[in-house]
Formats: sequence, structure tokens, C-alpha cells
Amino acid sequence: MAITVHCDIVSAEAEIYSGLVEMVIAHGNLGDLGIAPGHAPLITDLKPGPIRIVKQGGEEEVFYISGGFLEVQPSMVKVLADTVLRAADMDEASAQAAVQSAQKALGEKGAEFDYATASNRLAEAVAQLRTVKLRQKYRS
Repeated sequence: MAITVHCDIVSAEAEIYSGLVEMVIAHGNLGDLGIAPGHAPLITDLKPGPIRIVKQGGEEEVFYISGGFLEVQPSMVKVLADTVLRAADMDEASAQAAVQSAQKALGEKGAEFDYATASNRLAEAVAQLRTVKLRQKYRS
């Protein structure tokens, strides 16, 4: 049996996942992070994108987070985010439509245009699409 660590993935609304995992892979500001049992304690912020977990027994599951924080302690890994969605509940057509809508909003610069908001919408939409494609790769 593989060595595991307890992992909690929590949104502002609810706890989305709680259980033993062999690995957590998250998208941090400096690149992807792989967290395995025995990892050094760490607190870091996360960019919008996929979180992939390898559960006890080897099954993989993918989640989308809107950004947040990752805390690693000797006996647990905790992901805290405003929004967490199971990739299995997301669909590629909706994610692609969100990307196109955000790109269109960036192109229509009117008097009330807020570049930062439009840019953030595009980044989140692209991250959602990346999450859906990652799920298809790992079929969680």
C-alpha cells in the first residue's frame, strides 16, 4: 500500500473533498507543484486552474479552483479556494463558450471598459477549459 496524506479541498461554500491521497498536483504562481506525503511544510497561493489528486489506491480526480491557497503540514494538505468545481461536472462546450465570451469582452473596449476584470475573466475561462481537457486526459 502506498504512503498517503490526508487532503481537504474546501470552497467558500463547502468541503468538496476530504480523504487520503498519494499526491496532489496544483498550479501555483511559480509553476506546478507536486505534493507527496513527507513534503516540507508550505503555504503558497494558487492560480486559477486544475488541482489533480491521486487518491489512495491510484484513482485520479481533477478539480477546478478559481485561485486560492495551498497549505502543507506533515499530516495534511489543505486547498482553500473561493470556487471549487469537480471537473467531472464541467463540460467543454461551456468552458469554450466562456473563453470566447471573455475574448470578445476584451475586444470591445468602451467607455466603461475595465481591462483587469476582463483579463481575469479570460484567465479563469482558459483555466476552466484547461481543467476540462486535463480531466479528459485522466478520465476521473
